[in-house]
Amino acid sequence: MRDFHEPLLQFMHELADDGWLVGAPHLFHRQPPDQYSPVFGQELFDDAEATRTWLSEHGVDADCVGIIGFDSAGTAAAHVATERAYGAAVSIAPHGIREPLTNDATPLLKVIPYLQTPWLGIFGEDDPKTPPDDVQELRNAALRAPVATLLVDYPGLAHRPDDGFGMESWHDVDDIDEFANEFSPDSSVTAAKQHIFEWFDSNLR
Repeated sequence: MRDFHEPLLQFMHELADDGWLVGAPHLFHRQPPDQYSPVFGQELFDDAEATRTWLSEHGVDADCVGIIGFDSAGTAAAHVATERAYGAAVSIAPHGIREPLTNDATPLLKVIPYLQTPWLGIFGEDDPKTPPDDVQELRNAALRAPVATLLVDYPGLAHRPDDGFGMESWHDVDDIDEFANEFSPDSSVTAAKQHIFEWFDSNLR
């Protein structure tokens, strides 16, 4: 069983504290214990649907189910959002914009216009895996989707679920000291989190 590192666990607790029921599917259950290759294609869609079924059995309406992922899992969340209609989807630092991550994946530029789920994409301007020009092209492609989309980017890499993406940064972006650098890591992670919570609130509540 794969362990989640502390910032992700803290973020799950934040979601739960805000009233959300969090389900984290074990996408790697078909692989050897020491292998964690990204999961795409039908296996991904089956696992996502199994998770939605589990949530439904625990009292969550189907249109109140959101999906979220970071890095390659963010790419996976976007793929799921194009395959089936969920309440909302969020991808943080999803790569594979121009080139597929695996043989079972498709470049995001090709699938994003077919989104069936309102989608929020969060990017860092200094992330070498998501160059700003690629993100802008993805933003243009998302405009062709029949659902609401929003792509935001921040300086640096603080938008990612690394150390610092924990409880200490959970507050409203308006609460940041007015003299603080608006491009500081704390400002970026707080704004990114606020985007996530507001996206879920507006589409799932």
